[in-house]
Amino acid sequence: MAKQDDSAEPDSGVNDAKPGKDVARSEHPEVSSGTAVVRSDSFENPGFPPHRPRVTDVDPKKDAQAERRVVWLFYASIVGSVFAVAAYIAFPITEGDMGSVRLSNLLLGLGITLGLLGIGLGAVHWSKALMDGHDLVEQRHGTRGSDATRAKAVEVFALGNKESGFGRRALLRNTLIGALVATPIPAVVLFRDLAPAADPVKLLKHTIWDKNVRLTRDPDGSPIRASDVTLGSVFHVIPEGLNESHHKLEEKAKAAVLLVRMNPAELKESEDRKSWSYDGIVAYSKICTHVGCPVALYEQHTHHLLCPCHQSQFDVSDQAKVIFGPAARPLPQLPIAVDDEGYLIAQSDFTEPVGPSFWEREL
Repeated sequence: MAKQDDSAEPDSGVNDAKPGKDVARSEHPEVSSGTAVVRSDSFENPGFPPHRPRVTDVDPKKDAQAERRVVWLFYASIVGSVFAVAAYIAFPITEGDMGSVRLSNLLLGLGITLGLLGIGLGAVHWSKALMDGHDLVEQRHGTRGSDATRAKAVEVFALGNKESGFGRRALLRNTLIGALVATPIPAVVLFRDLAPAADPVKLLKHTIWDKNVRLTRDPDGSPIRASDVTLGSVFHVIPEGLNESHHKLEEKAKAAVLLVRMNPAELKESEDRKSWSYDGIVAYSKICTHVGCPVALYEQHTHHLLCPCHQSQFDVSDQAKVIFGPAARPLPQLPIAVDDEGYLIAQSDFTEPVGPSFWEREL
């Protein structure tokens, strides 16, 4: 059993224990008071292993073969990108035909995949087989460099250019540039095709509301009589015929309306809009003028409408003006009247664009 020798001299950092008898103690060497961290088990940096030349380093034929492979990969990337655009145009999606959807997506995916793989594999093969393969350690330094540092950076850049062959291997460099230029083309074509073929600004300024179109309940589409709207009640409204529309969701996103009946004495109507309501019944767009969320939280006692997305509030009793929140303008009002059978109808479309205010800006 090991024991501690109480009579031993104060430790001086030198191990003088006897083998098989005393406990060996290892102490840190004396350090200055300003030293924060001392590593007792530090070891010598072994450095990098010897560089092993690759076949492309010693055989010019192998070097040329590797360069040709990289060039062909970049060519494949260009072909893939062009193929994606051609397939998208040559095989359009036919509405209701899932076979055309699958075929278009398959060819489009194959083209984009070939474009991305070609440029990726080419770049990796270039760096692994042709660029200089020595190991290095990049020392950390301040972000602002001195003149000497900048000169060194230029030297490193020139060395990198020399070792990679970027300036010397013109064909390889040019095919890489071609692949980089061609790769984003499919994305540009696809995003451009997301916009309507017609003028989108004009389409967004109008809804399917028109003169004599009946106001109907959302979602069943049953017409609403003025007598059905009791004082204080709220109806979610869509235009008659919306459910039979070819683009139901797109049209509903613009034409949704909230119908409210108030005491006519509480309504604050401007002179030019006194004919837009019927016996205290008013209709306003449900699409918030901030970013287009549905405004449907109505507080009966205050006549306030709340947008749940960003808390914009509108005063229904005062032409749906903004009383709080980020919305920039009132909710558009739909002019309404009553037909001979007592059903509520629209006098016209909205007289201003619905939804976010930026629809009104000139592009």
